[in-house]
Amino acid sequence: MSPMSKVQSPKPRLESSAADSHDLRAGNEKRDPTQLAQADFGPRTLDVGLTVTDLRKAFVSPSGERLEVLRGISFSAVPGETIAILGASGAGKSTLLHLVGGLEVPDHGSIKLGEFRVESARRAELARHRNAHIGVVFQFHHLLPDLTAAENVCLPLIVARHDRRQAMRSALAALDRVGLAARAAHRVTDLSGGEQQRIAVCRALIAEPRLVLADEPTGNLDSNSSGLLADDLISYAATREAIVLIATHNQDLAQRCDRVLTLEQGKTCEH
Repeated sequence: MSPMSKVQSPKPRLESSAADSHDLRAGNEKRDPTQLAQADFGPRTLDVGLTVTDLRKAFVSPSGERLEVLRGISFSAVPGETIAILGASGAGKSTLLHLVGGLEVPDHGSIKLGEFRVESARRAELARHRNAHIGVVFQFHHLLPDLTAAENVCLPLIVARHDRRQAMRSALAALDRVGLAARAAHRVTDLSGGEQQRIAVCRALIAEPRLVLADEPTGNLDSNSSGLLADDLISYAATREAIVLIATHNQDLAQRCDRVLTLEQGKTCEH
């Protein structure tokens, strides 16, 4: 195992974060257009792109060695696009998502979502930006154990001061779409890892973010549930004209995305 594979990104800053909803990119010949008709989210137009330029990040190992994880990452994404980020464990996939979402601070480089400069924003600005525009699916969920499934899903809407009853109706509809309507009133500690993962995706989409960052979203799921969740993320990007970045080891999921970026030795190559 190389030293790089041992580097673990520290826990992200979890101030107030928000976001969740779904459904497929018209005009992409790889996908079945009949699926698009099943979407029930309505039109949404976004003219906001993502630009990442010369992003660098290093961490210090327990032995005191400085290890460079990202060594000059640059890419851009346009609304409606789904991008898979592949790479070995420890290659920096989670770190890249955390930097793009403003959960960690880069050592160098810039991240722009529209005209918003993520890397130079102040803490309060970042919190507002994430609540309004970014949905995050964390690898380890970060659901609140004392809340029910539905309460976890609608939390971003409550934080954004939406009407509580309408927020709960939206959460119940989202859970129904992923087959968890019967589990809405259960506390998340009573649910399986796969169920918690689906709840985390619902929460990430509920506020209709313009950028979704999903870290191994299908890692705890069986093949059927994995496919349904992939449908959700891919079709959300298309119908909402949002950008979805998915860090994954799942080759089938990666091949369904519009583009694939592979992290190797701190750099990216595109397929």
